Amino acid sequence: MNEDKAIWPPVDPVRAGLSGRCPRCGEGRLFAGFLRLGRRCANCGLDYGFADSGDGPAVFAILVIGFIVVGLALWLEVTTNAPLWLHFVLWVPLTLVLSMGALRLIKGLLIALQYRNKAAEGRLDETR
Repeated sequence: MNEDKAIWPPVDPVRAGLSGRCPRCGEGRLFAGFLRLGRRCANCGLDYGFADSGDGPAVFAILVIGFIVVGLALWLEVTTNAPLWLHFVLWVPLTLVLSMGALRLIKGLLIALQYRNKAAEGRLDETR
């Protein structure tokens, strides 16, 4: 990836990952679908074959969103003693919406950080 520095200026991995852009050039699209990665960047030609976020995005989403939703649900229960149906109406849709939004953001961020820190190089060397 040394030749990348000569051709492509450094890209902020957080900005590229959260916006779903290529981690090398910051311009091309990272995703071909909602959560499905493209094969390569249309702008710089970077092959996304190195990208393997695994279960990381799901774990981070569960931890962060679970903390938020459970905290809000407990606060509502303690302060208002809300009925069970209200909890279902509020927290199930909120959990689904936050989870779907967070999964894409976190997956893009983890892939951009993986590229920036050259985390895939060791994995590629082991398979050769």
